[in-house]
Amino acid sequence: MSKERARRREARQARLAAERAVRLRRAARRERCRALVRRLTPKLRRGRTGRLNRHTRGERAAIVLLTGAALAGIWNFVDDLALRLALVVLLLLALPAIVVIALDRRT
Repeated sequence: MSKERARRREARQARLAAERAVRLRRAARRERCRALVRRLTPKLRRGRTGRLNRHTRGERAAIVLLTGAALAGIWNFVDDLALRLALVVLLLLALPAIVVIALDRRT
């Protein structure tokens, strides 16, 4: 009886060892696949990304409102249509430089 129990125990332990080895191989393969996916996937930049996120909501609102006020001033105080259009184009071309000069945080 004890020899039979020992044989069954050895068979059970061998089966458990084989299952454990299969589990370890699967886990190792899964980890290699995850590492490969992590390596190939582009890193997501957290926080502020893109052009609009360089400025806070208040700064963007100020840019829009001041530009609108300048456009309204041009259309109210300048009589000549050609001069109006020239000033609007000049304002829109100079606006990015004005924003960088006024709101740049690098200093």
